[in-house]
Amino acid sequence: MKANIHPEFPESTITCACGAVAKTRSTRGSFSVDICAECHPFYTGKQKLMDTAGRVERFRKKYAKEETPKAT
Repeated sequence: MKANIHPEFPESTITCACGAVAKTRSTRGSFSVDICAECHPFYTGKQKLMDTAGRVERFRKKYAKEETPKAT
């Protein structure tokens, strides 16, 4: 590797709005984020499905697998 061409890679702290802190290394330095794996609804299991005007039910009805009678 060539000498003196790589950027600084110091330890950094990433802080979430929920209070979670992650220590890593970054060329950007320390920063804060709005959402992380600790508070994201997908990872916490608190995800809600918004059914606006019955769209989800309409989709399920349209693409539901129909039982086909078997030939005997």
